[in-house]
Amino acid sequence: MKGKDTLLTLVIGLGLWQAAVTLTDVPHFILPSPSRVAQALFIHRATIFDHTLATATEVVLGLVIGTILGTVTAVQLALFRTAERLILPILVFTQAVPVFALAPLLTLWFGYGIGSKIVMTVLIIFFPVTSAFHDGLTRTDNRFHDLAHAMGARKVRFMWHVQIPSALPDLGTGLKLAAVYAPIGAVIGEWVGASKGLGYLMLLANGRAKIDLMFASLIVLACLTVLLHIVVGRLALWLTRYAQGK
Repeated sequence: MKGKDTLLTLVIGLGLWQAAVTLTDVPHFILPSPSRVAQALFIHRATIFDHTLATATEVVLGLVIGTILGTVTAVQLALFRTAERLILPILVFTQAVPVFALAPLLTLWFGYGIGSKIVMTVLIIFFPVTSAFHDGLTRTDNRFHDLAHAMGARKVRFMWHVQIPSALPDLGTGLKLAAVYAPIGAVIGEWVGASKGLGYLMLLANGRAKIDLMFASLIVLACLTVLLHIVVGRLALWLTRYAQGK
């Protein structure tokens, strides 16, 4: 039923888009029709695929690295209260600095290749993953803490067997947010400086007034984000079921 609703929404959206173009007679270089975008998608399919592969590589690598760093940081903050008091406020403060503003610096430091895009992606998803997982680790029921203390369980052992499993659903929530943010980081990096990727292709198409190609690239990027969100959502569901012992 959910799939049918999504398909119906998509059909209605395309219909409204086509109607707006037809009724207003807007120039195609301002708003191309769905048919023009589909045609551009077909004609330039090889080029779009090549750039999609570049962006997908940046996103996946950034997501994996950012998730590893975020989970490790969250565990360290939960284990060591001194580190939590010192580092957590700094992490929160860093969110006051727009990550997008760092893109030119990252390009300067890491070059125009894939490195700067991966770093940008890592930076944009690091805080959501760390924050969500840390919240889950620190919300463990006090009764478990008391029981572990009474049994003389070490802090690391308690973390591994109790806190981490109970915090997996929170980690799943953070990962779902990261799956949406990750493509944004990669595309922003490509806008600042790149020779490949959907963000680069969008800028190139816009500069050459090929708005239909730009829309086609944007739609492919949206589809990539949705696909990534679905995959990560399945992973988050598995983590939740694992935590519940199902």
